[in-house]
Amino acid sequence: MADELNYALSAADRARAEEAVTPILTRTARSSTVLKLASSSELPPPAVAPSPPTSADFARIYEEQIDFVWRYARTHGIEPASVDDVVQEVFLVVHGRLPSFEQRSSLKTWIAGIAVNVVRSFRRRRNARRIGDPLAEADELPAPQASALEALELKQSLELLDGVLARMTELQREAFVLCELEQFSQIEVAEMLGINENTLRARLRSARLIVNEHAKWQREARGAQ
Repeated sequence: MADELNYALSAADRARAEEAVTPILTRTARSSTVLKLASSSELPPPAVAPSPPTSADFARIYEEQIDFVWRYARTHGIEPASVDDVVQEVFLVVHGRLPSFEQRSSLKTWIAGIAVNVVRSFRRRRNARRIGDPLAEADELPAPQASALEALELKQSLELLDGVLARMTELQREAFVLCELEQFSQIEVAEMLGINENTLRARLRSARLIVNEHAKWQREARGAQ
């Protein structure tokens, strides 16, 4: 009987406690401080997607991306006299398609995809300089302030790069240049080239083997001198 009475008293105490606490929680929830914190005006504004670039942005885009496009054309066997033509063709396509850019990738990735297609098309239409051929004197002119030594080192570096790229197929070269030299992700490059990632990785592996073999040959040649 005593236990039942104690339980009843405990239940009554809990009820009174809940009755006392409930108004406190209600007042707290309705206080100006909490209402202010919960106010939508205090919440961060929803993220707004950046507006797509327009033709008005073209000059800025050209300045930001021309070096990349020029390098890509140069490392894919376009003869020096035609590099400017290829670059111009790439940016003509960019200008025409810019309003339809859907921002599903970065702008540079999108432009790279255009460059890949333009260079492929140009090489089919023209007899592009075979990669690995000796560089012309006018090829890769250094900046006017560059010394004769810097100009020589630049030309030697380009010839070394040409020697490596000359041993690759066009498909290996595309993968190597975009992933290793231009540092695009494999996902981006696979999308640019219209292949799956496994195929891309296979091309990269074979290209890297060629690079390692070429480096070994260079070391042996220097050791024999």
